[in-house]
Amino acid sequence: MKHLPRLSRFPRPEDGLRAIADRVPQAEALAALWIELARPLATRIYALRRRIATGAVALLALFLFVHVMFGANGMVVYKRKRDEYENLRKQIVQVQQENNRYTQQIQSLKSDQTAIEKEAREQLGYAKPGEYVYVPPAPAKPAALSNRTAKK
Repeated sequence: MKHLPRLSRFPRPEDGLRAIADRVPQAEALAALWIELARPLATRIYALRRRIATGAVALLALFLFVHVMFGANGMVVYKRKRDEYENLRKQIVQVQQENNRYTQQIQSLKSDQTAIEKEAREQLGYAKPGEYVYVPPAPAKPAALSNRTAKK
């Protein structure tokens, strides 16, 4: 039968505390070294704390300005959408006026004899007995422009 791997024994709680207690001086020395290395940087940062805070606030204000002006719902997009809205409103008014004009024209063609007569005269070229209809001649074709360069 093959040998089973040797199981390591679990340390007792007392052994763990003893190992930690043995290394306390090394840990304290390491912590003191880190403190001495970080102290000049910490004092410099502490001395410049107002400037750092002012710079951070300025960056935040700049970010907010850019976001408000050029963001997804910023002022640039808002102005573009407002112009588009105004153009659409103008188009709606124009189409409504045109629709009203066509509605009036349809009503007059249904009921008004003079409007029916006018349309018949204009569209179909009808005339009453004894009247003459004048039809203008078709416009002449413009003469072809000749090129005035000399042929060789």
